[in-house]
Amino acid sequence: MHLTATSPAQLPAIASEIISFATNSRIFLFYGDMGAGKTTLIKSLCECLGTTEAVTSPTFSIVNEYIGTKNKIYHFDFYRLKNQTEALDMGYEEYFYSDAYCFIEWPEKIPDLLPVHYNRVTINVQADNSRQVTIEQI
Repeated sequence: MHLTATSPAQLPAIASEIISFATNSRIFLFYGDMGAGKTTLIKSLCECLGTTEAVTSPTFSIVNEYIGTKNKIYHFDFYRLKNQTEALDMGYEEYFYSDAYCFIEWPEKIPDLLPVHYNRVTINVQADNSRQVTIEQI
């Protein structure tokens, strides 16, 4: 599925479409350049799932936990990991296999630890500064 966001005001509708589309898994891997809007989209996804908490990037904490209307939500940012062992040490499996929503930024830092089934979300910045969002079920 391909979606285009020309302004941040469109993100709630896009988040709703992403959640509806993702029927195979509650794990979402986000790919995109620095500044593409991964965290901004994740904020909209968390709001769509009913969290009223402030959603912030877990760059330094690696994972933030939020409570949605019906589920827990885990937001990961693996950008600062030096190696996959750091994810192992933090007990990533407990999060990934908890049946909670998991939104993972910089999954390329943990290629050998990714689950078999997930939703790949790729954000590409276009020449007009809009965002092309592609969602694939893997």
